[in-house]
Amino acid sequence: MRYEPGSRFFDEMLAPEGTVRPHYQGVQAYIDRQGVGEFERRRQLLDLAFRNQGITFTVYGDAQGTERTFPFDPVPRVIPASEWAHLEAGLTQRVRALNAFLRDIYSEGQILGDGVIPAELVYTSAHFRREVHGVKVSQDLYTHIVGTDLIRDERGEYLVLEDNLRSPSGVSYLLANRQAMRRIYPGMFEGQGVRPVGHYATALLSLLQSVSPRENGTVVVLTPGMYNSAYFEHAYLAQQMGVELVEGRDLFVDGSRVWMRTTGGRRQVDVIYRRIDDDFLDPLTFRPDSALGVAGLVEVYRQGRVAIANAIGTGVADDKAVYAYVPDMIRYYLNQEPLLNNVPTFLGWNPDHLEHMLAHADELIFKAVGEAGGYGMLLGPYSDRAAIGAYLDKVRASPRDFIAQPIVGLSRHPTFYPDTRQFEPAHVDLRPYILCGPEVTIVPGGLTRVALTRGSLVVNSSQGGGSKDTWVLDHDGPPTPQGMSQLWHGDGGQSAETVRQGQSQYQGGLGSAPGAEREDQAERYGDVREAAEEGGPTPDAPPSPDTPGQHSYQQELEKNELEGE
Repeated sequence: MRYEPGSRFFDEMLAPEGTVRPHYQGVQAYIDRQGVGEFERRRQLLDLAFRNQGITFTVYGDAQGTERTFPFDPVPRVIPASEWAHLEAGLTQRVRALNAFLRDIYSEGQILGDGVIPAELVYTSAHFRREVHGVKVSQDLYTHIVGTDLIRDERGEYLVLEDNLRSPSGVSYLLANRQAMRRIYPGMFEGQGVRPVGHYATALLSLLQSVSPRENGTVVVLTPGMYNSAYFEHAYLAQQMGVELVEGRDLFVDGSRVWMRTTGGRRQVDVIYRRIDDDFLDPLTFRPDSALGVAGLVEVYRQGRVAIANAIGTGVADDKAVYAYVPDMIRYYLNQEPLLNNVPTFLGWNPDHLEHMLAHADELIFKAVGEAGGYGMLLGPYSDRAAIGAYLDKVRASPRDFIAQPIVGLSRHPTFYPDTRQFEPAHVDLRPYILCGPEVTIVPGGLTRVALTRGSLVVNSSQGGGSKDTWVLDHDGPPTPQGMSQLWHGDGGQSAETVRQGQSQYQGGLGSAPGAEREDQAERYGDVREAAEEGGPTPDAPPSPDTPGQHSYQQELEKNELEGE
């Protein structure tokens, strides 16, 4: 792989002296074996697979059309085990403090009374919902699903850029990326010790069922409809969990219960995984003109007869001004020092901060506290005087609604550009997905977003960004392909019984966690079913690893479909 990382930014793959980091050596070796021509051919197959499967997102107000295939770069981002352990601990700490904060401000408000966070900041947030103050939520869980955006600065330190606690999107692309990569680049995974992600939907369903007010309650996914930007994800997750995807018109309230219309009559609904903002959930409580929600839903919610994930009112905790106080929440509720730092943040509502923001606008990034998706931003160093002046007029008019942060040089990652057929550095961030139940579950990896527009720091898909598959390894590298080859194929002179024992004990030199390889195999066999649906040759059933004369699916795929692997 010919790749020039530069020296201004932290490079995920290459160390400062130009050597490949140990956990990336397997990826580099694979790409070198493939060559640019074959790598590009398979990348085109990825694009085709995404189009055929309808893996899309929506951009509103764009003259080129709204519906687009989600851009994807096949050079994976790789995170070693020790690095991931640090991120897991920091994210777990953070979401526990955020949940404690929400529980507190919607009840006694002790953190406000103690002056740790200004009450005015919380109560003036557009996402603070007085309508649910005092409501008892199931298991005291407000933040069931969290997507926290992480970046790495010039020194390689992970920083939290923002928290997404209302209805974080993107996890479907994480899962689709992995499935597609395993089909098109199966040899890239061998020997790497990549932790699986395919259990997300099962873990999500288990979490949702755990907050049901009734045993074996009915779970649904509530979507605004097919014209929503994340509709693909809504449908995908409902299908993966095996639950109904519903719109507001499919639900109604009767007898202080929420019901779903079905062809077999009405059915009680116990848990709603909502992908609709608070404002549109119930026209009797919030916006009366909403046609997306369910009239009377909030009253049933107050009575504890339906659970809503994430809870109503969680948006106050991902207000970009409140975000600045999360380290204080960790100290206050957990009596711990934060493991992950915030990006330094100036708050418009603070007079001293505001003065600095106005004086140094050409050096800062401005953000509207309630916006998402890369909208409502001003990149001072990349804007002209007229744009800065117009934006600052809005800041002066409503300073509470804006924050500013210094430019952080996001880390860069080798990315393949088809127009030049070369690997070039592109800025990336990372959004891990956190499931917050009685135990915190974090999918190993997350959605790596990449700024595909050359030189851009904005990774949002609505602003020209794409994504990468994110690998978390069960070791720190380098990979051990010999051990994995023996584990999968039983070669190297081992007997079938030795291979069986190695598989049952999850050994093979990679330090796999119990259950990891079994789930990894399940993901591979899931690919067998997908290949069958696409007309590809597959065995009738997943072969037993120790059955003589049988080949793994990866071997069949390499032999019949991807010659040259």
